[in-house]
Amino acid sequence: MNKPITRRSFIQKSATASLALGVLGTTGYMKASSSASKIPFKISLAQWSLHRAFFDGTLDPLNFAKITRDEFDIDGIEYVNQFFKDKAKDTSYLNQLNTIAGDHGVTQVLIMCDGEGLLGDENEAKRTQAVENHYKWVDAAHHLGCHSIRVNAGGQGSKEELSTAVVDGLGRLSDYGAQAGINVIVENHGGFSSNGAWLSDVMARVGKPNCGTLPDFGNFCIEHTQMADGSRECANEYDRYKGMEELMPFAKGVSAKSHEFDAQGNEIHSDFRRIMKTVMDAGYHNWVGVEFEGAEDEMSGIRKTRDLLIKIREEMMA
Repeated sequence: MNKPITRRSFIQKSATASLALGVLGTTGYMKASSSASKIPFKISLAQWSLHRAFFDGTLDPLNFAKITRDEFDIDGIEYVNQFFKDKAKDTSYLNQLNTIAGDHGVTQVLIMCDGEGLLGDENEAKRTQAVENHYKWVDAAHHLGCHSIRVNAGGQGSKEELSTAVVDGLGRLSDYGAQAGINVIVENHGGFSSNGAWLSDVMARVGKPNCGTLPDFGNFCIEHTQMADGSRECANEYDRYKGMEELMPFAKGVSAKSHEFDAQGNEIHSDFRRIMKTVMDAGYHNWVGVEFEGAEDEMSGIRKTRDLLIKIREEMMA
C-alpha cells in the first residue's frame, strides 16, 4: 500500500493546490474571485477525444497539452490513464507532462482511470485490491496538480448489492484521496452507474466531501444488445436530461459527450443548451470537458464541440 500523502505536503508541493482544494465543495464551483465567477464555465479537452490518433501512433500522448493549445486553444486537459498506463509512478514522465502543460498554459484537470479492478467487486479481497490499485493514480494526480481522478462504479450483483459494495470501495478510496486534496469522481459509464437515481443515491450514501460525480451527457445506456455484425445497440437507455439533473448536485466535473452535428452546429443526440442550463442551475461553473466520440475526423469533431460550448457560453453571458 502506498504511503498516504499528507495535506501539508500537497499544499507545499503542488503549484495548483488552491485549485485542487477549491473543488472539494458539493458543486465544484471555485469562488476565488468575482471576475472568475462571471464566466459561466471553463472548457477542457478529454484525451479520449483523440483516442484513435493516440492508439495508431499518429499523435504522441506526451504532447497532449501542446496539441490542446496549438490545435484547439483550449485551456484545460483531462487525461486518460490508458495512454500512460505504466507511467503512474514514473516521476520523470510526470515531470515532462508538467513542463509541457506549463509551457503552453494548460491546466491539468483530472485523470480518467480504467482497468484497475472493480471498486464494487462482490469479493472483498478483490475490491480492496481495486481500491489500492487506484492509489497510484491519486498520487499521479497530486503530482500533476489535477483536482480529481475519475473512476467507475462497476461490480456484480443486484442494484442493492452493488450499491453496498461500491459505497465501501469509493469510501475507502476517497479517504486516501482526501489526504492529498484529490477528489474521487464517478462517471455514468454503463450498467447501474448510468441510472442517475442509483448513482446519486450511492453518492449520498458515501457522504464524503471529496467524492462526487462526472456527469456525462451521453453515457446513459444501462444495457447494450450485441448485433449480428459485431456492433452494439443500446437496449435500455436512461433519460439523459433526468440523469443530468440527478447527478449535478454531486458534480465536480462535467463531460460534454458529442457524436454528430447538424448544419447549424448543434449536437443531434443531446440538447446541449438544455443540459448546460441544468449544469448552471446546479451552481456548477468549473470545467466542462469536450469528449468527442463520433465517426468523423477527431480534430473536426473536437472543434465543433468546442465551438458549440463557446457559443452557448457567449449566449449565457449576453
